Amino acid sequence: MKLILAQGNPGSEYARTRHNIGWQCLDALAHTYGAQFATKPKLHAATASATIAGQPVLLAKPTTFYNDTGRAARAIMDFYKVSLSDVLVIHDELALEFGIIRVRHSGSDAGNNGIKSLNAHLGQGYARLRIGIHSPLRRRMGDAAFVLKPLSQAEQEALGTAIIPATTALVEQFVAGTLADTSQRVYTTPV
Repeated sequence: MKLILAQGNPGSEYARTRHNIGWQCLDALAHTYGAQFATKPKLHAATASATIAGQPVLLAKPTTFYNDTGRAARAIMDFYKVSLSDVLVIHDELALEFGIIRVRHSGSDAGNNGIKSLNAHLGQGYARLRIGIHSPLRRRMGDAAFVLKPLSQAEQEALGTAIIPATTALVEQFVAGTLADTSQRVYTTPV
């Protein structure tokens, strides 16, 4: 079984923020594959089961806050007996311009507290889809305020037309075992 885990914060006030771009991608993936999320309190997550590329896949949105996602990931992996090489994490990345998606198969946290939590609970040997959220707006506010600010209308449109389809394709490649380290710009018009 593959585990696709997206980082984000629970609560409607965070639903369309930059920090929840991973959740938005996972919600779209679940919709594409007809999967319904259900809250699993013991796993500290909402999970959904899907079949992607002929393989069983568990989609997970931790109900812990972003900076504590490692606790939920560990609980899910232990319960479902998922190996680290079968985990893909989808998360926002401040260091990348909006619209760039970068694939990594392991690595340090690079200052991302959610990844720091995952690394503390799991180690570094899991794959990641890093979705760029950087924009000029970041320079006018601190990082914490920036990641908790909703996407602009143009960014939200780009998410639906370019980022979500690209993320879905990359998840399908991961499940099929064909995902390579890569970087791609999926949205090139400035927002």
